[in-house]
Amino acid sequence: MQEKTDLRVIKTKKILFDSLLKLMKNKNFEKIKISDICEESLINRSTFYAHYEDKYELLMELFEEQKIALLKKLENNENIIFSKEYMMELLNILIDHIDENRETYSAILTNNRDGILIDFLIDAIERDVSDRLKNNNEIIDSNLPLDIIVKFYAGGLINIGIAWITRNEKYSKEELLSYIDKLIPDKI
Repeated sequence: MQEKTDLRVIKTKKILFDSLLKLMKNKNFEKIKISDICEESLINRSTFYAHYEDKYELLMELFEEQKIALLKKLENNENIIFSKEYMMELLNILIDHIDENRETYSAILTNNRDGILIDFLIDAIERDVSDRLKNNNEIIDSNLPLDIIVKFYAGGLINIGIAWITRNEKYSKEELLSYIDKLIPDKI
């Protein structure tokens, strides 16, 4: 039988996530104290410690939730074979995910250039690209190591997504996708 999560726990964690993100918009994560999070969320320290060992565990769970949400969306990419269409849809999914979670990504990236968030995104994208390549019999060049191909494409996509949000959408999503469409060769 599946264990149900108490709604009070879900609400408390959401309040803590929201409070942490609000604080991170104006302050570097390292300078935020648990007392700041508790004050912002109107939650007692004992309640905080009932759910998290420290602020790092809270941040890691927040990142993990973002990663899981992105992985679920990536599973829906119908372009199963590694191709230009797959890459374009992957970028589309990534940008939509970032846009839907704009508050989270903006707060984290504005004052907190911590590489942990980037690592979570890279891991999710690399996992998806690697899975698609493993299912493709005609990899770009059989002389190229799989990990190099994966890192090349995943790194480019992540950097484009991050640049898009940190530069306040200098380009519309459609413009960005059209530029990338021109950059990716038809046969990859």
